[in-house]
This record gives sequence, C-alpha cells and structure tokens, in this order.
Amino acid sequence: MKNPKMSSIVLRSLSVLLGLFFIFVGLIKLSNVVSKDLHKDLRKEYVKYAKVFPFSEALDFKIPSKWYRRTVGALEIICGIAMAFIPNHKIKNASNICLLMLTLMAVYSHYMVADKLERTAPALVFLFMLSGRLVVYFQLQRSEEELAEPTSNGFKQE
Repeated sequence: MKNPKMSSIVLRSLSVLLGLFFIFVGLIKLSNVVSKDLHKDLRKEYVKYAKVFPFSEALDFKIPSKWYRRTVGALEIICGIAMAFIPNHKIKNASNICLLMLTLMAVYSHYMVADKLERTAPALVFLFMLSGRLVVYFQLQRSEEELAEPTSNGFKQE
C-alpha cells in the first residue's frame, strides 16, 4: 500500500474487527450466554475435532473434547482482547499468529472430519483475514522504514 495513513487505518480496523469476532466466537465456545443452540452444536462438534487433534498420535495423548473446546475458546478471547484493545504491535502480532495457528487447526479439523464447505468456509475466510492483517502490518512497517531512511546525500527520500 502506498499511503501509510490508509494502511494504518486498515490495520487498526482489521485488528479491532478480528479481535471482536474472536472474542465473540470464544464466548460461544465457553458459554451458552450468547446462543444456547450454537454452544450445544459446538460441544457436539468438538467431540469429533478432539479425535483428529493433530498432535494426539505423535504425543500418544488423547485430549478431552471439553478441555480442547475450552482451551481454544479461552485463547480466542485472550488473543481477541489483545488484538482489539492493546496498542502494542508486538502483542497484536503475537495474538494474530496465535489466532492464525488456531484457525489453521480448525481448517485441519474440518478437513479431517470431512465437514462440508459451508462448515469450513468461515475458518478459511478468517485464516485469510488474519494473514491479510499480517501482510498489511509488514507493508506498513516497510513503508515507514523507507520513509525514515536517509539517502546518500543526507536528505530523506520523498
């Protein structure tokens, strides 16, 4: 992106919106306050997802679906709060990467249990949005570094 001001607005908007979304999704996984039906559905789905947990065979460890769902939900809330409300970019990026890994695991789980596309699509969309947020951040950083770099004659480039 050429305009650093526009990139900054896009980055802030993506951070807040993604953060709020993951807070919402995490709350659904942990509690039935938002929606009893969605919570009940997720509880059933996580029984299947726990069976295909990527590290269970390598570590010879079966994760209980209840704790898998609760851990994912808590991480989504924590990372969502960090993305939406904490101004430090290092913390936002760490949260972004954590959410990216959780979303990759969600896509993997959907694939392994042979879920239909309409069930997998939200995870794919948010995988791309989280990736896009990181791309925008790194482009903004690069453009800020280029603006701050002095030329050989001692003047800043414009």
